[in-house]
Amino acid sequence: MEEKKFDVNSFIGMILLGGILIWYMNTNKPKEENQQATTTTQVTDSISNTNKLVNNTTFENDSLKQIAFQNKLGAFAQSGINGTEGETVIENDLVKLYINNKGGQITKAELKNYKTYDSLPVYLIKDKNASFNINFGTTDNRILNTKDLFFEPSLTKNGENSVLSMKLKVSDNKFLEYRYEIKPNDYRVGFAIRSQGLNNVINSSQQINLDWKLKAYRHEKSMRTENMYSYYYYKADGDVEYLQMNDDEIANDVTWVAFKQHFFSSILSSKTALNDAKLKSVDFAGEDVDSVYLKTYELSAPLALENGELNYNMEWFYGPTDYNLLKSYEGTDLKEISDLGWGIFGFLNRTVFYPVFNVLKGIFGNYGLIIILMTIVVRIILSPVLYKSYLSSAKMKVIRPEMEEINKKYPGSENTMKRQQEIMAVQRKAGVSMMSGCIPALLQMPVFFALFKFFPTNIDFRQKAFLWTNDLSSYDVIAKLPFKIPFYGDHISLFPILASVAIFFYMKMNQSQQANMQAPAQEGMPDMSKMMKYMIYFSPIMMLFFFNNYASGLSLYYFVSNLLTIAIMLVIKNYVIDEDKIHAQIEENKKRPEKKSKFRERLDAAMKQAQEQQEAQKKAAKNRKK
Repeated sequence: MEEKKFDVNSFIGMILLGGILIWYMNTNKPKEENQQATTTTQVTDSISNTNKLVNNTTFENDSLKQIAFQNKLGAFAQSGINGTEGETVIENDLVKLYINNKGGQITKAELKNYKTYDSLPVYLIKDKNASFNINFGTTDNRILNTKDLFFEPSLTKNGENSVLSMKLKVSDNKFLEYRYEIKPNDYRVGFAIRSQGLNNVINSSQQINLDWKLKAYRHEKSMRTENMYSYYYYKADGDVEYLQMNDDEIANDVTWVAFKQHFFSSILSSKTALNDAKLKSVDFAGEDVDSVYLKTYELSAPLALENGELNYNMEWFYGPTDYNLLKSYEGTDLKEISDLGWGIFGFLNRTVFYPVFNVLKGIFGNYGLIIILMTIVVRIILSPVLYKSYLSSAKMKVIRPEMEEINKKYPGSENTMKRQQEIMAVQRKAGVSMMSGCIPALLQMPVFFALFKFFPTNIDFRQKAFLWTNDLSSYDVIAKLPFKIPFYGDHISLFPILASVAIFFYMKMNQSQQANMQAPAQEGMPDMSKMMKYMIYFSPIMMLFFFNNYASGLSLYYFVSNLLTIAIMLVIKNYVIDEDKIHAQIEENKKRPEKKSKFRERLDAAMKQAQEQQEAQKKAAKNRKK
């Protein structure tokens, strides 16, 4: 056997490498009083620079490489010595995840059943747009980041589930492990963080931080709309909250955080609540900037040791923001990120519109037809309200001549109270009030705002074609403009035009009804009929501009809804309401003795007293003049 000779080059290299390390650590050694505050930054920089030096050096002896990584990583030197580049894929029919050896983290998350607006695969994570890291100190005074270290993968089966164990080893029985478990046909992925035998390696006196960041990709045609519905949701102290744009928050008892991107979400849940969690959301670009990214989301939270070890059971979710799907995850409140509206608006969506939609979806496959059928259902439900409104209008039309006579009988501002008292008496006998015209409109407002949330946030309408539009969740385009109109955009959508035309004719037809509901104009009072004339033109123009960039499914609903309302109004007017019968009923009511409630008696007494005071003031004024 040939005797090994002394390698002068290796010896000189080892001395130079050791000298560089000693020089760097001494020249950058922090002052004693500030050492705790600056340890993380300095040692991390040292590791980074040493890493470059080690990686760019060719070692002729493995012992020198081992020494270099020992100086760099301490107890975790094995990560550098045995670490190899590579990734492991775990997948099912819904989602495909790529887990990289470096950092043990997910570096790609693909949703198999969805495409972007330009027909590319939907990736929630890709090309280093996300980072998951645990930052911790060691007992040999090092600060390490898991994202910089190499884990060893081991892929096994647990029944039908695929289980991937990623271990950051000190030795075979001392390690930090990330454990991923994916089930068939499920967007949720089990995720555990645990350590074994590291109670003498991890420095328990220094804070251990979990950091998760995501730079959210754009997936939809309208960046403005997608940004509008992209929010940072989280559950803290038992309540679901969200961050405003460019906002940050410190929260306690956090059980999950959701980085929502309109129709898709990245969610991290933890069975052990996180405290002192720092949450941050930043807009990547303004709404007028055509960008690849939407927002930057961040989570930073300290992790607690249990008997000197880490032990956290968590869960990833990479999938659609589907209300029906998230609702099935009982006990999580994840359905709240679907953004169905607050108060009565969310209540209507949850208890009325989603159940109706789910029934229709199970019968029909055309989503444009489903919108039309939903519109018919809503109009039928609201038709009694519309009937009441028209009945009040017809009654007001019958008694209008009497009210005009009262105005003539009591002219002038000095007879205001008397005039009002007489008009109210006539309306009371006819069984109608001025509020009759307002109540139907108020009752329809919750429906309007509920559906305003329902259609743009329902993922079932995403990329579903109907007539000329290929996506009911986004705006339709029949023509592109060579320039951009403020508040309108650079395209022409047909559904908003149709909806605007329909609302114009509806308001034109409704104008006569509203004119009947108004009492004859009185001195000193504004003429509401003039305002109505302006609204006839203003409302359609406003809708045309506002809805040009909104979901075409929403414009389709308002178009069909207004057409149906016009049809129902014509039927009520021509076939249901009989003005002669109404007039006869009013005359019959006049013959009956009037029963007044206590409230009405007090109101009449107050008006009578006010009238008497007014007359007394007039007499006093005349006497002073004499």
